[in-house]
Amino acid sequence: MRQGPVHFWRGACLVALLVWLLAALAPVGHASAADLDRFLGQVPAGEVVPGADSYGPIRSDLPIAPALAGGKQVGWVFLNSDFTPSTGYSGKPINILIGLDQAAKITGARLVKHYEPIVLVGIPEQRIKDVIGRYVGLDMVKEAAVNGEGHKLDIVSGATVTVMVIDDSIVRASLKVARSLGLGGLEAQVASSGPKRVIDTDKVETKDWLTLLGDGSVRRLTLDVGMVNDAFARSGDPKAAERPEPGDPQDTFIDLYVAEVSIPTIGKSLLGEAEYNNRLAKLVAEGRQAILVAGRGRYSWKGSGYVRGGLFDRIQLIQGDHSVRFHDRDHARLGGIAAAGAPELKEIGLFVLPKDASFDPAQPWRLQLLVQRATGATEKAFLSYDLNYEAPAGYFRTVAVPAAAPAARETAAAAPVGEAQMTGASGKLWERIWRDRLPEVAFLGALLLALTGAFFFQNLLVRQERLVQRFRTGFLVVVLVWLGWYANAQLSVVNVMTFSNALLNGFSWDYFLMDPLVFTLWFAVAAALIFWGRGAYCGWLCPFGALQELTNRLAKRLKVPQWQVPWGLHERLWPIKYIIFLVLFGISLYSLDTAERLAEIEPFKTAIILKFVRAWPFVLFAGALLVAGLFVERFYCRYLCPLGAALAIPARLRTFDWLKRYRECGNPCQRCSNECMVQAIHPEGHINPNECLYCLHCQVLYVSDTKCPVCIQKRLKKERRKAVLGDGPARPVLPKPKPAAPKPEPAPAE
Repeated sequence: MRQGPVHFWRGACLVALLVWLLAALAPVGHASAADLDRFLGQVPAGEVVPGADSYGPIRSDLPIAPALAGGKQVGWVFLNSDFTPSTGYSGKPINILIGLDQAAKITGARLVKHYEPIVLVGIPEQRIKDVIGRYVGLDMVKEAAVNGEGHKLDIVSGATVTVMVIDDSIVRASLKVARSLGLGGLEAQVASSGPKRVIDTDKVETKDWLTLLGDGSVRRLTLDVGMVNDAFARSGDPKAAERPEPGDPQDTFIDLYVAEVSIPTIGKSLLGEAEYNNRLAKLVAEGRQAILVAGRGRYSWKGSGYVRGGLFDRIQLIQGDHSVRFHDRDHARLGGIAAAGAPELKEIGLFVLPKDASFDPAQPWRLQLLVQRATGATEKAFLSYDLNYEAPAGYFRTVAVPAAAPAARETAAAAPVGEAQMTGASGKLWERIWRDRLPEVAFLGALLLALTGAFFFQNLLVRQERLVQRFRTGFLVVVLVWLGWYANAQLSVVNVMTFSNALLNGFSWDYFLMDPLVFTLWFAVAAALIFWGRGAYCGWLCPFGALQELTNRLAKRLKVPQWQVPWGLHERLWPIKYIIFLVLFGISLYSLDTAERLAEIEPFKTAIILKFVRAWPFVLFAGALLVAGLFVERFYCRYLCPLGAALAIPARLRTFDWLKRYRECGNPCQRCSNECMVQAIHPEGHINPNECLYCLHCQVLYVSDTKCPVCIQKRLKKERRKAVLGDGPARPVLPKPKPAAPKPEPAPAE
């Protein structure tokens, strides 16, 4: 009977751990069609459709809501991310609430949610909002006539990709909605029910370069210096005209080539038989499409954006109302062209199109090239050029397509990027992401394996004090530089808070797997909680924690004084982080957006993700925490970190107790307590597992026969014992005494 309550609480803790694990694996900020209702509650109808005073019910067939004025419909409201891809550098959607009137004109556009690191040097978020506001009045009827190119793109220097993604998603989403609703007289583009052209995979031959160029298999765009200078001079930007490209006007500025290499003849001719089979044969069999982009000249079509943020910011593929912007994970670099007679090209890239790109290889498309010119220290001017492409008809065969019901065709025409499309492709997407990032996952796995080995064999490791110090220092450097600044795998309390929202709106494991490093790290942390508590992550795997500790070590070398917080004050300060976590979690149940904004108390985004390239208040806050950590080691971890508090709660399930103590610890010896970097050891000697960062320093002291009084006493006793048993210093050998002569017996009396 006495075991009942114990089993009950163990079971309750186990349930809590499972809930926490799901929370930890929940993605940060995924947008779906269900988000429209949430955002409508945040933005008054009049801000998106002037004159409107309320919203009507969201349509059952499309994620679109009517805007009402006195009960009468005056427009439509929708999210761009429900109809077009809108992901930028962050890899997450840029959500914009858009309004359209009956004439297919944009009546309002409001940025409602994003995770984009656009707050770079000199770029306040308001500048991006101002750009979005300029789309008010844009006529979708006119845009439809020119394939969405009837307006001027207002680029913000330093946020090129972000603005281009915003522009493309606003225009193309608005075109889709206008066509699906028949606004302004536009008609929906329904899928054809007649014959359809598909790639003829049985038709394979090898062609040389001139033949491919002559029959249109490869298309070319050539710009010389004079053409580009003239275009900037006519652009109306005097600063751009005043800074012409130097050199002979006849010099090649860029010589650009594109081709559909998913067509077997073109692919095998340009890549070669072996390269085609290694890279494309399987993808083509699955119905995937790929293009080749190559160029030479003084202007690079690749640019440097894909190195900094993973996106190729100078090119995009456009077909009808669909556009594809390429990510580094879609790209493979090629060394040369296999076709006979091909020129030597400096940059050759192979791009595999996403499965949900809605790309038809039989239809015309264009590669849009963005040419930029610096007009100031941080300002740039831009021009765009189109390289049109249409694959020769001989590469295709005609197949019959069964007729679809009108309702089905209307839904297909709208093609929202919502729940239906994500369900069909998300599984393959995360698998591809894992394949692309397999080397990074393997390196993280090796890192975790090394840490696990150190923990399991800590009894052997801690006997080598210098080895422990070197191992820990090297490990923290790798965590900060590679895991943090390079891979951006910094966990956040936002992951935990998102779970409550996911329970209400639903979640899928496919989304959990979209970030392989974060998923792997959370899984490892969850397992480590059972064995070692929160210290495995907070003490070893947190990039910001590593930054604090390494900067504090530097401060100690520079003789910066260290402040020992009095125990009574310290004991009252460490609950602050638990209060912060509970407040954030409670707010997240009411408004996740508000909680995420308040979660900026975590300096992780500023110091790790954006590497301090952010608005000055955020940098000042993060810097202040690091400065405090120079005097009080791990100041933020001790008193303010809500993520540490969130990890400490399920860490109560820790099954094993690896940290050893003596009876004398705390009474009278206080050495471990005084040297613990976060004061996790109570004066009476026991270790508080909720605060311990598992640095192993106390275990180094535990076995040290020069620092631990207990071990010193053991060593001295052992030395004395050896001395007594003759194992000590040599002693002089004395001669044995001679035996005494026997006494004569007395003579008998007469």
